[in-house]
Amino acid sequence: MNPLDQKRKQDNLIQLSLKFNGTMASSPTVDARSGFCSSNSVFYSKRKAITLPPSDYLDITTFISSQAHRGNVAFIDGSTGQQLTYVQLWTAVDSVASSLSDMGIRKGHVILLLSPNSIFFPVVCLAVMSLGAIITTTNPLNTTREITKQMADSKPVLAFTTRQLIPKLAGPKPLPIVLIDGEINTPVSNKNIASTLGKMMANEKRDGLKSREVINQDDTATLLYSSGTTGASKGVVSSHRNLIAMVQSVKGWLYLDDTHQTFLCTIPMFHIFGLAVFAAGLLSLGSTIVVLSKFEMHDMLLAIQKNRVSYVPVVPPILVALINAADQVKAKYDLSSLRWVLSGGAPLSKEVTEGFLDKYPMVTILQGYGLTESAGVGASTESLEESRKYGTAGLLSASMEAMIVDRDSGNPLPANKTGELYLKGPSIMKGYFNNAKATASTLDSKGWLRTGDLCYIDEDGFIFVVDRLKELIKYNGYQVAPAELEALLLTHPEIVDAAVIPFPDEKVGQYPMAYVVRKAGSSLTESGVMEFVGKQVAPYKRIRRVAFIDSVPKNPSGKILRKDLIQIATSSSKL
Repeated sequence: MNPLDQKRKQDNLIQLSLKFNGTMASSPTVDARSGFCSSNSVFYSKRKAITLPPSDYLDITTFISSQAHRGNVAFIDGSTGQQLTYVQLWTAVDSVASSLSDMGIRKGHVILLLSPNSIFFPVVCLAVMSLGAIITTTNPLNTTREITKQMADSKPVLAFTTRQLIPKLAGPKPLPIVLIDGEINTPVSNKNIASTLGKMMANEKRDGLKSREVINQDDTATLLYSSGTTGASKGVVSSHRNLIAMVQSVKGWLYLDDTHQTFLCTIPMFHIFGLAVFAAGLLSLGSTIVVLSKFEMHDMLLAIQKNRVSYVPVVPPILVALINAADQVKAKYDLSSLRWVLSGGAPLSKEVTEGFLDKYPMVTILQGYGLTESAGVGASTESLEESRKYGTAGLLSASMEAMIVDRDSGNPLPANKTGELYLKGPSIMKGYFNNAKATASTLDSKGWLRTGDLCYIDEDGFIFVVDRLKELIKYNGYQVAPAELEALLLTHPEIVDAAVIPFPDEKVGQYPMAYVVRKAGSSLTESGVMEFVGKQVAPYKRIRRVAFIDSVPKNPSGKILRKDLIQIATSSSKL
């Protein structure tokens, strides 16, 4: 086939995809190369559209279990080697769901899951959602103060956690607890412990399933909390339909080839990407997932070697570390099975991409972009050729639409023009929990999600993130809201004003730095500021650098001029 015919064939396929996404293939207003429709200023996905089940009455657990390959191993504990086959997984999900029903858990009840990654994390999530109950997760690194705030907002009726994390659930009204790390006959001394997961999984009667209520795809499935720019974390409400759409998107994205794939889960399952991909989406492909409870470089590399892992998700600083230590890594570990790595959290530079491919030529780098509000992936690269578009976040995910909107005029923009990225699609959240004001400011009346990211989409349909309007700090893949830390700093009796900015770091990406205005006569030190914050927040939120100033620069409306502070911090060799 000559190049011209090949180009025509590619354009025809793109137009067919656009038709499935809701535009007419014959429409002359849609550019086949970029996916941009000049008549409505919308960018349409160039991926093959996802298929959603026609029945309104379906839950995410039933949807996944109806597709799963039951002959494979589903999960492997990367530390102990303990396994769950697909048969054991779905048996456990039914048993736990029945036990929860026997305990009085019903549709609409919120269940809190406080746990590091484990092969049982998905069991709890899938069991809860199969009843129409709502799963809310939280970071095990969070402090009691942070977890108590989430509990006060979401009002869970039961908590799953580990013995070590029980003290973090202390509050004015203690919750009944199910011990995840408890076996059938585990002795319990804490009066709040209602059961153990081991005991629930051993439930063979499953009488509780008889009272399972009818679930609509629009019913709420998850309530995950995102880092808010106002300082207050907001509960993101996602429906069963949102998660089913994300599972279908993940299947199209991560169906890497016809062979059985083994994935390594190094990212937290309490985060939307970890939950949507590793506790849900990959199960519909019958993949095997090796689970690490926390990230350690040695543990990751050893798990790849021992389990012949083909796919690993990472954040950019890990790729940099693998480049710098390539000779030692390849001498000590057998990584011959590794075929794909997914990098998320920040775009990769040309230098890092080419440096990694030079050291690990057998590996293809994929990239992804998404938010809790989009139920995971909003854009991605799916091949080596696409990853060669240096700095891109990828093409729009299947059935996803986008607009680039001018921040000043509110007008939509064409290709290669920078503005705020808006997204719309079947995986976009229902809204924020009990927060109509925040929902209205983020979701417009037509269902467009304002991402808070300044982006442009090029002539080939690739998204490039230019800046973050949300001002979130990206620490090793975790999101840190400056406003939350600023509000905390202002509770210190010797601090008059404060501003928190991202400070660039090669190892972790960015870390929080504070500019502090002390009260007159105060002798507060840098270490004093860091210790004050460190005692009240999760480790990834801690202030790592402090500078004292006479006043925080602000615009006439009182907004902190963070860019000015960032420029001062990064250009000054001594603070």
